[in-house]
Amino acid sequence: MQFLSYKNITPSISLALDFMKLFFPKHIFILGFLLVFVQLFDARAQTTFKLSGKLTDAASGEPLIGASAYSPRLKKGVVADVDGKYSIQLPADTVQLVFSYVGYLPVRKVFKISKNQKADIELGLATQEEVVIESGKSAKDKVALNQMSLEELSAKEAKLIPAIFGEVDIFKTLQLKPGVQSGGEGFSGLYVRGGGPDQNLVLIDDAPVYNPSHLFGFFSIFNNDIVRSVELYKGGFPSNYGGRLSSVVDVKTRDGNNQKTTVTGGIGLISSRLTVEGPMLGDKATYMLGGRRTYFDIFTRQINRANEGKINYNPIPDYYFYDLNGKFTYRPTLKDKVTLSYYYGNDVVTFKRRNFKVNFDWGNRAGSLRWVHDYSPRTSTVTSLIYSKYAYRIRNSVDNFSFNLTSGIEDYGVKTILYHNFTEKLKLHTGADFTQHQFTIGRATAGSNDGSFSLNTGQNIQASEMSAFSGLDYTSGEWQMNGGLRVSGFLASNRSFIGLEPRLAVTKKFGEHLSAKLNYTRTFQYLNLITNSGAALPTDLWYPSNARTQPQVGNQYATGWTAALFDGELFFSNEYYYRTMRRQIDIKDGSSFFLNNQLDTIFVFGKGWAYGTEFYLEKKKGKTTGWIGYTLSYTWRQFDNINFGEKFHPRYDRRHDISVVIMHQFNRRITLSGTWVYGTGNAISLPEGRLFFQDLNGTVGFPPGYKVVPDIRQRNAFRMAAYHRLDLGLVYNFKPKWGESDLTFSIYNVYNRLNPFFIYFETMTENQDGSGNILGFQAKQASLFPIIPSVTYNFKF
Repeated sequence: MQFLSYKNITPSISLALDFMKLFFPKHIFILGFLLVFVQLFDARAQTTFKLSGKLTDAASGEPLIGASAYSPRLKKGVVADVDGKYSIQLPADTVQLVFSYVGYLPVRKVFKISKNQKADIELGLATQEEVVIESGKSAKDKVALNQMSLEELSAKEAKLIPAIFGEVDIFKTLQLKPGVQSGGEGFSGLYVRGGGPDQNLVLIDDAPVYNPSHLFGFFSIFNNDIVRSVELYKGGFPSNYGGRLSSVVDVKTRDGNNQKTTVTGGIGLISSRLTVEGPMLGDKATYMLGGRRTYFDIFTRQINRANEGKINYNPIPDYYFYDLNGKFTYRPTLKDKVTLSYYYGNDVVTFKRRNFKVNFDWGNRAGSLRWVHDYSPRTSTVTSLIYSKYAYRIRNSVDNFSFNLTSGIEDYGVKTILYHNFTEKLKLHTGADFTQHQFTIGRATAGSNDGSFSLNTGQNIQASEMSAFSGLDYTSGEWQMNGGLRVSGFLASNRSFIGLEPRLAVTKKFGEHLSAKLNYTRTFQYLNLITNSGAALPTDLWYPSNARTQPQVGNQYATGWTAALFDGELFFSNEYYYRTMRRQIDIKDGSSFFLNNQLDTIFVFGKGWAYGTEFYLEKKKGKTTGWIGYTLSYTWRQFDNINFGEKFHPRYDRRHDISVVIMHQFNRRITLSGTWVYGTGNAISLPEGRLFFQDLNGTVGFPPGYKVVPDIRQRNAFRMAAYHRLDLGLVYNFKPKWGESDLTFSIYNVYNRLNPFFIYFETMTENQDGSGNILGFQAKQASLFPIIPSVTYNFKF
């Protein structure tokens, strides 16, 4: 059963009733059965006891995500979660545990286990001589992890990767992982396993972000100084995630330093940033405030003023973007934690010339109020109130005429999740969420100052989206299984839908060094991004599912294996995936969605599928770390009304994709890094010829009296040249008495490769000045970024 529709009764009541009938009786029955069933596990588990607690940075109090607690004698360990919490079942005995984390001194403690205990551990930073460098989770931890198709990234790792203009960007770092591609030269968009940018669910502290980019896609909105961790799910999403077909990017921000007030910042070529954080209310609360702004506009305004009044001078548009982040964390009791997080960011473009003026701005707002409550060492809940808004606005004025256009989406939501560990082997998460969407679609107003002409058009649409979900993790010996079910519902324009989304993941371990994994994921997407181009732009429109535009449905099958080689020195993974996508949306050739109150009349619907394999080799330990990733992939789309019904590759189909990342720490002061990327050129549509139509009454065109029409027979039948680039970076750490500081040098595109950005045609004539008979048309390549050196000064005190 994929979805149900109702026409003869009140839609909102019918959706809620069917949603409850479909899910909750079964849900309650399953939970009741499990509560009885696990008593058997409890009876068997009385000879073991639980040791739990939190692993934190001794200097700042920040949780250490991925830190480990390990018993050498029992050869047993666990990894801390996103809040730094760990929990391990131990026998009634005297047990030594080693607590460790990347770049920190390990802590060894002996526990006499005779009952359930709690132990919070603080880890202190180590010097280069005191610890072997290790990057992220250990290879053995990743082998044992049931979740496959998951990429994890820390702000510290992202900082070491060379960046264009020295601007650290976590999205560009994610593009270096296998299965993840960019939309083109310099873009920060993510195209994951054949999916489009609108099929990624991007979250910042649980709040969705609908356009996670600045500068028309060249930079992401995330300030690296405030980021704590990033998780990218390329497939096998846990049941608490939904609403998108392709991937989930879950960004968590830091809580702030609970020990002392610190100031962190940086000054770069195009932007500066500053973050202030510290304790409040004694040790019960922390705050963090961060900001970032570019200063393109400062230079362009000076250039425009210097050339003002010159006859042949064309003014340069003013452009800048800025981000503001704020977070307040309060711990009223040992069992409660409340966080208020907010993001505000904008891009602003202004262009003036004589009597013509254009103002174009777009941006995101995202906020969440999150409450975590621990009922016991086994049971906790996380409840979030969520707000999100994305909007763009264009304001034009020419002489006595003005034109304004705005569009966007605004959300209000609530989400709650219950986590319960029946035993160390059986764990449950279950919950529900609800979101109210408000769409503003193509709201346009225009008119003359004298009132002789006016225009007012556009749509406002409301929609409701809800879901209930449950998932179980079960471990038995060398087997680990995760099963889940998500039931989603959507209501808009008197039409309702219900989707069943099962999830399943299975892992078989062959000792500590090898495991085989497989998973299946089914997802529904009720929101659609309507675009006129192959890349996501600020003017693209979000549009809800309705009677004609039914929800997208995706299925992904993945399998693979992971290995810890040379006693954990290297981590290797190889995954294979196959994805199907139904009800994909495009617009009819030659159509435009601007000033159109019946958008669904220009939509065409089809299907898509993608398949491929990914290889990943990572060095985890030592002074030299890094990874090599390779992806072989095929992506297809097929529409009855496009390309004569024949299948074709979308623009971002890339046959081969290679990334090589190396980081070497010479000593405590100097770290050198380099990246090299290679990718098959983007698929593009090019004319195979030109058709000349004689216009007997025409006097315009070239040549005069003729109309020239490109003859494009197949969509995306051509390829641009292959893309490849080498970047180098160097971080030099100072050791000031007042805190920390460094200079980060980077060189983007070291060997000055002129990579293709787009293809255009020039007309060739008999005479070099352009006069005379047409001899033909010559395709030429436009490139964007040559070699670009940059330097950034970072500080913390």
